[in-house]
Amino acid sequence: MPEWIKSKHPGLRYREHETRTTGAGRSKRALRYYVMTYKWEGKTISEAFGWEGDFVKTEDEAYQIFLELKQNRKDRTPPFTLKDRAESREAVLVKARQQEQEEEVKNLSFGDVFTKYLIYSQHNKRSEKSWKREEQLTRLHILPVFKNLPLGKIAQIQLERLKKNMADAGLTPRTVRYALAVVRQVFNYAIREGLFAGQNPAAGGKVTRPQEDNRKDRYLSRDEAALLLSELAKHSQEVHDMSMLSLFTGMRFGEVANLKWSDVDLFQGIIMLRNTKSNKNRAAFMTPDIKKMLARRGPGEPDNLVFPARGADNKPHAMIGNTYYQVVKEMFNQGITDKKQHVDFHTLRHTFASWLVESDTNIYLVKELLGHSDLKLTERYSHIGENQLKQAVMKLQNS
Repeated sequence: MPEWIKSKHPGLRYREHETRTTGAGRSKRALRYYVMTYKWEGKTISEAFGWEGDFVKTEDEAYQIFLELKQNRKDRTPPFTLKDRAESREAVLVKARQQEQEEEVKNLSFGDVFTKYLIYSQHNKRSEKSWKREEQLTRLHILPVFKNLPLGKIAQIQLERLKKNMADAGLTPRTVRYALAVVRQVFNYAIREGLFAGQNPAAGGKVTRPQEDNRKDRYLSRDEAALLLSELAKHSQEVHDMSMLSLFTGMRFGEVANLKWSDVDLFQGIIMLRNTKSNKNRAAFMTPDIKKMLARRGPGEPDNLVFPARGADNKPHAMIGNTYYQVVKEMFNQGITDKKQHVDFHTLRHTFASWLVESDTNIYLVKELLGHSDLKLTERYSHIGENQLKQAVMKLQNS
């Protein structure tokens, strides 16, 4: 171990490196490791500056720090030690970096944050279709309004401009609501990731969302339903049975497609629907024809699907494929431009509810049979009952 050498300054010493040097020519010499020694509160303390060039560049610089700390101890003004001084300087640097990061985050534009959000969405969304739709809406409609704005500058006025632009472009209220939902999700992501510290301007009731009357007016008459089932049977017994089950129980397509034999009680005539769209279980009740149809198909093993057919992608939509939609297109949808008047698979559930209302079934019972979480969803069928009342009154004139 090299010996310690007193420097030209009191309280400062050094040792020389055995191989490493500094300088060139006549100024070339061994690299020095500086240590200062001082008395503080009755103790002799030694602190190392380390190798020159790491913390200090020269002996004079080391001595200046030594004198600075000595004066601080005399004045009782921190920092008192080399360690205190290093921690203080580090704290200053950390604060400076934090301020720099805060300023950087403060100036992040909506476009910058959406780029990060899209990566998150691609990894966390359940379907590719979902994040692709978000990207499309943002690229075509949101970014033209928000792109260069920092998140903190986006307020209700920009959201109203977005709504107006989309409405002027002829987009549906549903699409506008979807775009507003994307904005809300981007802000929520930014808040979670520490990229934004303000309030989400698209959250809660801060901005009104355009509404539309999306009630489907079209439902099938008894004769139409019989003709449809007859035609479907000619093409596919599977599609016929699925359609019949929805028509006479009000089951959604997903509930029909994922029904297992363990939830079918042929003796009691009850179908138990679990984890439905409203996040609760409900019972569906078999008519005699439904019971006969299910008895013909099974019963199967408890864990087996009642309608097991699947496409190559193992998705249940393949079970009705083009068969159902080709039949209803030819029977009901030719030349119909109003989507509310289109017949689709959900029309079967709609018809089930409409027939209940026509037969004067209490609206609360209809709600329970459909599995609606809110009576408002069921009240969309109330206009059917009103039509019956109107027809009854109109008959007075002809009596």
